[in-house]
Amino acid sequence: MRSSEFIIQRSWELLAPIIEANGYELVEVEFVMEKGNWILRLYVDREGGITLQDCVNLSGEISHILDVEDYVDRTYNLEVSSPGLNRPLRREKDFKKYVGEQIKVIMKEPVGGRKNFKGILKDIRNSEIILETGEQVFTLALSNVKKANVIFDFGKDKMGIK
Repeated sequence: MRSSEFIIQRSWELLAPIIEANGYELVEVEFVMEKGNWILRLYVDREGGITLQDCVNLSGEISHILDVEDYVDRTYNLEVSSPGLNRPLRREKDFKKYVGEQIKVIMKEPVGGRKNFKGILKDIRNSEIILETGEQVFTLALSNVKKANVIFDFGKDKMGIK
């Protein structure tokens, strides 16, 4: 049986160019077991956001490609979804887009005795995240990041809503 890591990596390689050719961005790929079922979950986005119809259309096109390529060697469900307000951050370009925003980061290996960080993303350079958490500033290697996401602040006027 192929590993989840293989399926995720193959999905990135195969599906990202197709999704981008349709005017969207592949934000994250998950292959997880939930309630006894395997789910291949693709988070997609584009400038201005995506609609339910966008997800339906992409799902149809992606399903066809997955059937032809047949690299997922078990029964699964495909989900195409918006990344939501707490958007995951994965690649360097994702982090660059959210400099100045509050983020949460979980590290693979501890840094300064801790794995969980929450603070303002000050910068990203040389594949390192500069994160300000109150009084401290941490430099975190992107290669050591297990998971990161934007923390949406409902108090901030992001959409022109008062």
